[in-house]
Amino acid sequence: MSAALPATPWQQALVSTLRATPGALDDVAARNGPPAAWTAIGRNASVSVWSLAIGESRFFVKAAAPEHADMLSAEVEALAALREAHAVRLPQVYASATAADAAFVALEWLDIADGGRDAPLGRALAALHATTGTRFGWHRDNHIGTTPQQNTWNDDWAAFFRDRRLAPQLALAMQNGYEGRLARDGERLLARVPALLEGHEPAPSLLHGDLWAGNAGRLADGTPVVFDPASYYGDREADLAMTELFGGFTPEFYTAYAEAAPLPEGYEQRRTLYNLYHVLNHLNLFGASYLDRAVAMTKELVAQGR
Repeated sequence: MSAALPATPWQQALVSTLRATPGALDDVAARNGPPAAWTAIGRNASVSVWSLAIGESRFFVKAAAPEHADMLSAEVEALAALREAHAVRLPQVYASATAADAAFVALEWLDIADGGRDAPLGRALAALHATTGTRFGWHRDNHIGTTPQQNTWNDDWAAFFRDRRLAPQLALAMQNGYEGRLARDGERLLARVPALLEGHEPAPSLLHGDLWAGNAGRLADGTPVVFDPASYYGDREADLAMTELFGGFTPEFYTAYAEAAPLPEGYEQRRTLYNLYHVLNHLNLFGASYLDRAVAMTKELVAQGR
């Protein structure tokens, strides 16, 4: 779908905001000149995605119903926090607001190519993780995909991961009808999380939070780029574990990361625990095709915790 003129109030509001924002448009004449051209790119249950062109300037736009405004505002805040770390390239935010009919955010359009998940990104991720806080969590809740993600501050990493990551996903799985073995072993696992993480005392590192291959790429000059964060302060191994969950990152990525920030002993065991969170989230978002994997991982972790 393309449109020469904004078709809705939120689109009109966004275009007006961009025309009034210094530096948002490449061509000064575009502030009062050519019409905006909208192209629909896609959508999920909560968010629609658009390309917006005004003269020579182009933006990547997300919009959601007003009741989902917090999903977009949390992403904007995460991008700002990651940008302040000066570790990795991210899209710039040009506008973020809520109109009567929708919340919206306009991001810098980046021509992202496949690849880039190699040594430069490994070094950049290690640099990002060197940004640390004093507690685990975030100043607000956000979302992992479209699932609410709890971020209440905690001084204890094992308690945070048990109570704010695994427990909500397991509870949601029960609500979605996934009971039986997953429910039984899930309860056992929650009781054993402290034992699984005993002796592991990570610093609260600033995390991307949703670092799979689809949220990383490269520019034409090879610069690695990440986007769509679900940030919080947590164990840096959680980011690294997710890169291994679905693949797509090169051996050079892991070598470069380890050279810059060696991992402590036991990462291979903790990796399964951290990735169970994302597998449970996929089960809750996308359905039963993830059930066997979730059950197997939970069973494995329960056995480790004995």
